[in-house]
Amino acid sequence: RRALNHELSKLFSDMWDMDVNRLVPGKDYTIDLQGKADVTQQGDSAVQDSAARHLFHNVNEERLKSIKTFATFISLLDNYETSTGMAEVVTPEEIVENNCFLDAILATEVMKLAHEYLLKKNLAKPNLADFKYQLYDIWFQLYARKEGDRPDSCGFEHVFVGETRRGKQILGLHNWVQFYLQEKRNQIDYKGYVTQKNKTRPHKDDQVLSIQFSWKGSVKPIGSTFIGVSPEFEFALYTVIFLLAEERVTRETVKIKEYELQMVVCRHGHHIGTAYPVLLSTSSE
Repeated sequence: RRALNHELSKLFSDMWDMDVNRLVPGKDYTIDLQGKADVTQQGDSAVQDSAARHLFHNVNEERLKSIKTFATFISLLDNYETSTGMAEVVTPEEIVENNCFLDAILATEVMKLAHEYLLKKNLAKPNLADFKYQLYDIWFQLYARKEGDRPDSCGFEHVFVGETRRGKQILGLHNWVQFYLQEKRNQIDYKGYVTQKNKTRPHKDDQVLSIQFSWKGSVKPIGSTFIGVSPEFEFALYTVIFLLAEERVTRETVKIKEYELQMVVCRHGHHIGTAYPVLLSTSSE
């Protein structure tokens, strides 16, 4: 296990405390964990289903829609062709939506703190408009997932919306809002929770989970995600790690409140390839 990064642990814990838009488990939403998924079966869409019901028992959608960062985030989720190899077409309306979302998150204390921290490290532009342009490039600039393909992907699509490869593999999709909305449309089938090695069952109030699910005909054997957090919180964490690191794959061990996590961020040139949290332990164990 890598050494704990104390500086980032403090920064991310401060962001957690400032994340006023985060939803409260048991109050703003409830999850239904059900059974433990079988991770020995790989890739087969006929994997055993250890959860007959949805993961999200209920979510207060009024609250979601009333928070600007969530509302502008949700409007981005239908902007992508999820199949890799299919060129993305970005319309002028979508560019406006991307900018509205970035404006909304840049107005939050969480993103202001990220910006301040990156300024101190000389990794961000001081002017907010320049910083926004930097974020746009990292997250929304299109690139080809595979050499020689048309630009078919971007960091935002991969991490928050999810992609499929040849209808056989699910890539990304590490966001709880997208999961909830897809589940509501019966597009996603939650198969059960996944525990680390011999850890105990997760708790319904846990805000980081590893889960198994099927989507668009494929199974994701293990996918991990924050639950209930705001889009700006995830954006801030992943952006900070991305800008601090230079290697292709970065793994930072951090403690955010009771969660010990490994934050994984992979780069695709100057853009985010993927980013997600891996739960190592919770102090309640």
